[in-house]
Amino acid sequence: MGTTQLESVPEPKYWHLKTVLAEALDSEFSVGEILPNERDLAARFGVARATLRQALEQLELEGRLQRRRGVGTTVAPPRMGVDLGSPRQNWPGTGDDAWRAADCMQTLAPVAVARLLEEDPAQTVHLVRRSRVSRGQPVAAELLYVTEAAVPELSGIDAPAGPARARAVLRELQRLDLEGEDRSVELASARADDAKELDRLPGAPVLLVTTRYFAQGRTAAVSMATYRADTCRLTFGDSGDVEIHDGTSPQAQAS
Repeated sequence: MGTTQLESVPEPKYWHLKTVLAEALDSEFSVGEILPNERDLAARFGVARATLRQALEQLELEGRLQRRRGVGTTVAPPRMGVDLGSPRQNWPGTGDDAWRAADCMQTLAPVAVARLLEEDPAQTVHLVRRSRVSRGQPVAAELLYVTEAAVPELSGIDAPAGPARARAVLRELQRLDLEGEDRSVELASARADDAKELDRLPGAPVLLVTTRYFAQGRTAAVSMATYRADTCRLTFGDSGDVEIHDGTSPQAQAS
């Protein structure tokens, strides 16, 4: 990293420092490399440590840096290549090895989800929890709400709670003819449960992908998938499908 002190600029000092640091990460550091400590960095750039921390925090939010306990601040790997687009629609769990079924229970859906399901909020639904990992790092956590009417034969299946029960729900769901799906993406803040699952702090920025699955003329299931905003990049193809690409992929480079 260079040693030139920051000059007066119209933008906040920490933001300008963030830009300088980002350029240095690209030219002088490799993935996984540990940055010098805050005292040395602040002295090198002639800024207060508070200003430096703001710049580092912003780079962490943008997925350029990772802070690891007992290690320090390291250069983060490129954003994960997670493809949400599909040339044809499928039920969750159909030929998808990236998702891991974690648990399943019968519960009441949140009011907003009950509305999407067109269910009475007092009616219980099956809640399947799944997680997605890429390169050994948690990328997404999913809550899949399935109506009891969509899987009426489930009660006859001898499957205990946990992953086995979750897989049983997915198998029964796949017996239905999928008539269509719709999807929306929005920026949100990580809830406590999601933050723990994704190894983030509560309130960290996340991408919330909501998908409704239709069968038998109604909504059969709703997926609420929470993706780490610092490790995922969204692009929109000609088809309108939503995709998340690795930052080094040709699609991402062209965007």
